[in-house]
Amino acid sequence: MKTAVALADIYLRLSREEANSGESQSIANQRNIIRQYCKDNNITVVREFVDDGFSGSDFRRPGFQNMLKHIDTGLVNTVITKDLSRLGRDMSESSYYAESFFPEHDIHYIAISDGFDSEQVNMMAPFQFAMNDVYLRDCSRKIKQVLGQKRERGEYCACPPFGYMRNPKDRTSIIPDPQTAPIVQHIYELAVKGHSAHAIANILTDKAIITPLKYRVLYRDNFCDRGASRATDRWNHTTVKRILKNQVYLGHTVLGMTKKASVKSKKKVHIPQEEWAITYNTHTPLITQEEYDIAQHYMGMNTKSWNDYDNVRKSIFNGLIFCEHCGSALCSSGSVYKGERVKYWYLSCLNIPKRSANHCEHGARIKYSALVEIVKADLNQFISLSKEDTDEIIDAAIKESSKNAYQDKDSLQSIEKRIGDIDNIILKLYNDNALGRITDEQLSLMIEKLNKESASLKERAKEIRRKSDKMPIDEAYKAFFSLIEQYNHIDELTPEIVRTFIERIEVGEKILPEGYTVASHDIPYRQNIKIYYRFIGKIGEDEKTFNQDALPSKIA
Repeated sequence: MKTAVALADIYLRLSREEANSGESQSIANQRNIIRQYCKDNNITVVREFVDDGFSGSDFRRPGFQNMLKHIDTGLVNTVITKDLSRLGRDMSESSYYAESFFPEHDIHYIAISDGFDSEQVNMMAPFQFAMNDVYLRDCSRKIKQVLGQKRERGEYCACPPFGYMRNPKDRTSIIPDPQTAPIVQHIYELAVKGHSAHAIANILTDKAIITPLKYRVLYRDNFCDRGASRATDRWNHTTVKRILKNQVYLGHTVLGMTKKASVKSKKKVHIPQEEWAITYNTHTPLITQEEYDIAQHYMGMNTKSWNDYDNVRKSIFNGLIFCEHCGSALCSSGSVYKGERVKYWYLSCLNIPKRSANHCEHGARIKYSALVEIVKADLNQFISLSKEDTDEIIDAAIKESSKNAYQDKDSLQSIEKRIGDIDNIILKLYNDNALGRITDEQLSLMIEKLNKESASLKERAKEIRRKSDKMPIDEAYKAFFSLIEQYNHIDELTPEIVRTFIERIEVGEKILPEGYTVASHDIPYRQNIKIYYRFIGKIGEDEKTFNQDALPSKIA
């Protein structure tokens, strides 16, 4: 039963953004106004709850939640805030607590400055809640606009990643952290050697190297007790992968990788890589592009754990070789006869009948030793080229690229026009449906077809834009040949050499002579081998022919 004496909890809230706008909304100012109101109206203050630095969009604020628990004790019958915006700025949530939750729990709610009283008829309340919601959205828009401008200028407007610290002379930039930068470099050194993320995490843990979160808790950032409790001495493979994937260590500012699902949501969603805000060469890199690229190839292969087993064939092409027809990876296969492991060693398409109902009908398969010879021969051919030969190759590539770029530009304009036309057609179809000119079933079928076409066109446009963002063709070829210049001749192909030069290999099915259906050691056959090199992609002939010793020679 409600007591005649007014016993009140007072609630004070200030967001970080409002703290910068002056003293009018300060915690002290709110406290003074509410306590004076309670004194003038003979209201006894039981407890005070404060959320300093918390957004009004989130009602999981610790002070607010503690107040709700205190209300459940039955020790108070009144809640007072300076105004409705202190309760919160989300229209639906604020309205729920002020007009439903508090009355249902026999709580008299008062917002002093807005003249809101839950025991009275509040005609203006819907507009007041709405205006607070508009303020929330407007603040979100302004913050995004400011962050966008900072990103365009290459300013680092996020928490410095592990390995970097704020530049004390310029807070908008970052510099290597002498304490943690060597740790990041060590992680890449291990990755380049072929260690998996799991193996690297175990190595760092065994060496008692401090983890990123614990470093922030102990030496850099202010964490609440709950956040600090998550810090651990054990490295996680996910943390290692996050470091290995981050282009910030190349000296680039990479922002906008995630965004909030909505103004009122705390959940973050990932943004496609082509939409990231990347500003190149903004700070001192910790690693080279070569180290970064090799680490990407090794990531997730778990090569170190396989190397622990002597009876497992260790392909130097793991993670790089795929079926030309279905896109599946090629893995080691074949028998072992009289201890001979290499002679009967093949790389075969994984997408076989026993693994999938929709299996590959072509079944790409190649002898491991043959592929080693192909790649080694191609690389040595590059090494043997003279300066005049490489210049000629670069000139030809530039001409071909210019031709393709011109065609892509025309194609992109056509695609964008067609996408716009589709949007107009869809709008007209909805109008025709509303006027009864076409049925709902007809509308659904046509909309589905148009949406599929639009999605396909957008994917094609995205691919064209991605190509245009790549390194200029002359720089790409020069970068590739600068790697080649490091070698005089390759006698033995190693995983490090393969990953230095090659991004991807695609193998096609065997093409047998007319009249033959099964390959044999004494029957020559042809096979497509597509080698995509770093920076430059595919170059030269694809088709190879194999003699009875299964050693390749190019078709003239």
